[in-house]
Amino acid sequence: MSPIHHHTVHANGIRQHYLDAGEGPPVLLLHGFPETSFAWRHQIPALSARYRVIAPDLRGYGETDKPATGYDKRTMARDLVELMRALDVPKVALVGHDRGARVATRFAKDHPDLIDRLVVMDNVPTRIVARDLDAGKARAYWFFFFHLVPDLPEALIAGREDLWLRHFFSDWCYDPQAITGADFETYVRAYRRPGAVRGAMADYRASAEDVAQDLVDAEAKIACPVLSLWGADFEAVGGMFDMRSVWAEMADDLRAVPIPRCGHLPQEERPEEVNALLLDFLQPWKG
Repeated sequence: MSPIHHHTVHANGIRQHYLDAGEGPPVLLLHGFPETSFAWRHQIPALSARYRVIAPDLRGYGETDKPATGYDKRTMARDLVELMRALDVPKVALVGHDRGARVATRFAKDHPDLIDRLVVMDNVPTRIVARDLDAGKARAYWFFFFHLVPDLPEALIAGREDLWLRHFFSDWCYDPQAITGADFETYVRAYRRPGAVRGAMADYRASAEDVAQDLVDAEAKIACPVLSLWGADFEAVGGMFDMRSVWAEMADDLRAVPIPRCGHLPQEERPEEVNALLLDFLQPWKG
């Protein structure tokens, strides 16, 4: 197994922390909420045998800076562009889960010359969530609205980060005990870092700006090949949306695959299936 190195670099005006392992064509992994780059611990060993794997903590998360502004997805995609520039990486295959998939989608539209192929995991694009919202979806996406409230989530969560995270990890997994023990405690420590909860909230609080950005180029399809993966048993995504149709709106060159007995965190719940799908999809990427 290739060793995993932790690095930091100043890029796009913030200090970014990232994991780096392996050699070969670069593959960039973007975590979602409520996670950090630690989410990819099952993928990095498998992928780094063939690729250089780079897994940053997104702006506001983990050990990356948590500034007051810059959480719209265009700015967060620019964080990646500048990270790539700092690492002398001209082009990548990009894998994004959840919030990371939103950043990755904006990256693919804004910087089509920098991406060879895109994987989006358990994600409905922001514009489509907003467009198709009804009472049932609003109930499933309650946390979107809670996280938008200024200051109150931070006040209620402080000192109770474990209860807050336990809810999501249990409710969002097919197996409620899929993430426990030392893995769970790693996330608790991450979200107890100063500014960590506020950073995650800021990501959600950029939603109106994200939708506005997405509406401008809503008709523009993603130019590169796209693989959409989702947990077949997560009601808020595969249960409420026709995921093949959703991503067919976004890309013409599309492969769409549900993962059975899986909730919102496929890379953690079904790592072997996810790794096999990633390796197959990434195989044409030669750098």
